[in-house]
Amino acid sequence: MTTSPETPRKGSLWRTLRAVGWSFFGVRKNSAFQDDVAKLNPLHIIAVGLVAVVIFVGALILVVRWVATA
Repeated sequence: MTTSPETPRKGSLWRTLRAVGWSFFGVRKNSAFQDDVAKLNPLHIIAVGLVAVVIFVGALILVVRWVATA
């Protein structure tokens, strides 16, 4: 059985940020999604997604505290 070396996925940080941002918004074309699957590294997407979740939750906490004090 021969194994072929997997070609590394090359995706920029900006492209990963855009993909995660569009997924948070919930709007994505199927063709763009397929392109992302082919070009982006899943570990980068997970890392950026986790950071985005932390920032989003932090922003929500700040807004709730601001509204509660007003």
